[in-house]
Amino acid sequence: IMRSHQQDRINVWLRPHLCDPQGSLYNLIQSKMAIGSGGFQGKGFLNGEITKGGYVPEQDTDFIFCTIAEEQGFIGSLGIIGLFTLLLMRILVIAERQNSDFSRQYAYCFAGVLFLHFFVNIGMTMGLVPVIGIPLPFISYGGSSVLAFTLMFGVLLKLDTKRYIG
Repeated sequence: IMRSHQQDRINVWLRPHLCDPQGSLYNLIQSKMAIGSGGFQGKGFLNGEITKGGYVPEQDTDFIFCTIAEEQGFIGSLGIIGLFTLLLMRILVIAERQNSDFSRQYAYCFAGVLFLHFFVNIGMTMGLVPVIGIPLPFISYGGSSVLAFTLMFGVLLKLDTKRYIG
């Protein structure tokens, strides 16, 4: 039922021992090597050998987290996860204080979309979920993702300013 590249993505996730390390498994291997080589403090800004050498394909879009993890290490990775957690918590606080049902539901949906992108992007760089090419919000290079998340965030803030108007 699935095409061969779709089957490869599922096999890379569930049965990596059946995949070609120079083929479909290459991205995940290089991503894990980059994350692991960062260590605790990282190698410094623009000093990661794996990402600097271009061994990780799509490292500025889909695999941006492995670049951050190699250059900034565990501390930088934890910082990114912490900032996203704070942002999600703040969106949930905004959702709870809304008077209208639409504004509350919009805020929860925005938090859900943000969390899904965050979880899938970081999870696919570490091999926890299949590689599907979802950008990390506000960090991955690319205009359409940044524009979409900025517009969604702007609408949320506008709805929040109108919460006192009956």
